[in-house]
Amino acid sequence: MKTSQSAQLFKKAQRLIPGGVNSPVRAFGSVGGTPLVMKKAKGAYLFDVDGNRYLDYVLSWGPMILGHAHPQVLEAIIETAKNGTSFGTPSQQEVELAERITKMVPSIQRVRFVNSGTEATMSTIRLARAYTKRDTIIKFEGCYHGHADHLLVKAGSGVATLGMPDSPGVPKAFAGHTLTARYNDIGSVERLVKQHGKKIACIIVEPIAGNMGVVPPHPEFLPALRDLTKKHGILLIFDEVMTGFRVHPGGAQALLKVKPDLTCLGKIIGGGLPIGAYGGRKDIMEMIAPAGPVYQAGTLSGNPVAVVAGIETLKMLSQPDVFEKLEKKSQKLADGLGEAARQAKIPYYQTRVGSMLGGFFAKGPITDYASAKKSDAVRYGKFFHGMLRQGIYLAPSQFEAAFLSTVHSPESIRKTITAAGKVMKLLR
Repeated sequence: MKTSQSAQLFKKAQRLIPGGVNSPVRAFGSVGGTPLVMKKAKGAYLFDVDGNRYLDYVLSWGPMILGHAHPQVLEAIIETAKNGTSFGTPSQQEVELAERITKMVPSIQRVRFVNSGTEATMSTIRLARAYTKRDTIIKFEGCYHGHADHLLVKAGSGVATLGMPDSPGVPKAFAGHTLTARYNDIGSVERLVKQHGKKIACIIVEPIAGNMGVVPPHPEFLPALRDLTKKHGILLIFDEVMTGFRVHPGGAQALLKVKPDLTCLGKIIGGGLPIGAYGGRKDIMEMIAPAGPVYQAGTLSGNPVAVVAGIETLKMLSQPDVFEKLEKKSQKLADGLGEAARQAKIPYYQTRVGSMLGGFFAKGPITDYASAKKSDAVRYGKFFHGMLRQGIYLAPSQFEAAFLSTVHSPESIRKTITAAGKVMKLLR
């Protein structure tokens, strides 16, 4: 497999772009080697500048649930772009997408479009603080909610420890308003609420964790979180940037039957183009300017081209049997990977919710960030490169999810399982 053109382009990129990439995980930092530079994508495949083809399980980190360059989505993008790529005014398309979202997601009565998941999460927290007139928030160790200052915080040695900045440039005063609990540990949340309850504006959580690998919630965790927040007047925010329209037509909240106060969306609602959104109860959302006093704005928010790509994507996801078929093929892949590891006699813990998969080179169980970090990241790096040589493109990080699309065929899944069996035998 030749990758010389990728290597040359990445070397040039390093002279022009910090680290040679525009998002850190693309740099292959945790798996080693040189990033591949892609030229095009079609269906379930990526094609690099050297002419290599890869079966893709990253899918642009989740948005491409219909596969790359879906004809119906592309046609909508092209026809819309002919009328202009940005208006800076209201458009018919944004009203249609808003209507679809409010009909599909149980908790959303009003929705505001932004340009990224980070904008969505930072805006919901500002709104929650204004609504409750409180400043402190709770997040969970290992849950990523974008790169806003107050969310780049990791846990200290104890669950009740105030957060410290996880990145230079984040003022300690910002981090001081962020408390960190353990995912799937309701006791850690209860202790924080008992100590700081009257100061806590909101709790933000990935209902299905996807940024420490895929870690499903315990059945009682989210319902207990919902009860606790209601009891103490705390707003519950679900970060469904990854899970929204990925695990269920109504998101993780519909699948798990827990309704938050506010929801953050992104990825799939843009059909592969940059977008974000946040929404929730009418009485909370009506506080946003110009309806209310909480300011939030964006020049390209509700961009007609991104919005129409989202509309076409949600239309197709609303068709009968789409998620049932995704569920079956995802289960087949998860079972096959687990069996490949058992045959190779390698410690491996497989997780899955819908078409999101996680695979940890550890005995398990994996229930939170602490247990996820026990995974053998070195072995994962070897597995990643072994699969790459087999023409399979996985996330270049142990702690990222794998995704399936509607166009991953039974043959491609069999190919992946066979490749995994070969590679895992070499890792013993």
